[in-house]
Amino acid sequence: MPSFGRDRRALLVGGATGLLFAAGAVAGPKGPDDEKEVSAVEDMMREHGVLRRALLVYAETAARLRAEAGAIDPKLLNETALLFQAFGENYHERELEEPYVFPAVRKAGGAAAALPDILTAQHNRGREITEYVLRVTGKASISAADAEPLARALEAQALMYQNHAAREDTVVFPAWKNALSESQLDELGEKFEEIEHKQFGADGFEDAVRKIAAIEQALGYADLSQFTAPSPPR
Repeated sequence: MPSFGRDRRALLVGGATGLLFAAGAVAGPKGPDDEKEVSAVEDMMREHGVLRRALLVYAETAARLRAEAGAIDPKLLNETALLFQAFGENYHERELEEPYVFPAVRKAGGAAAALPDILTAQHNRGREITEYVLRVTGKASISAADAEPLARALEAQALMYQNHAAREDTVVFPAWKNALSESQLDELGEKFEEIEHKQFGADGFEDAVRKIAAIEQALGYADLSQFTAPSPPR
């Protein structure tokens, strides 16, 4: 995507793949008495996990578009773009990062303070790409003329956001955490919970994980073992 309060901080098993998207998470089902709290920062990072899964769908599908565009169901790419737009752009970026995280990081100064302007510009570029993907995949099929431009757009979005999210996880979010007191982080956690409930109801993260898992299943990407790297040359 539970909420940023007590419910949202519970570690939950994510969707059909059975993967858990939380820093330091332990695999396996949890009962109500076994729930462990995670911080607001960790929760932001696991939301990145959902977005990264959407971008892995983009990257993997780009190669298939070049090989055989007609074999790709555009509805599945359209659903991926809609998920990225709703959960990533309209919620994670517009409602959390841009109004709350970035201003605090800018105000705190230091090395991280230069990044929010670049990250915001990348948010805006990503939204342009999402609109393009939605337009092209809103048709009954993907034409041969659209296949290569669409593949390039998917790869560009994936590359940009992988770098983008990595900087946020390792530089911006730690700087944000250091800039605020524990009580301020708790207050923001409650605020973020309100925003999530307004946007999605009670299960924004879990619903997003279920959706991306269903897309992966339909495209043949659900089996994680298929992406295991081959042995290097000896």
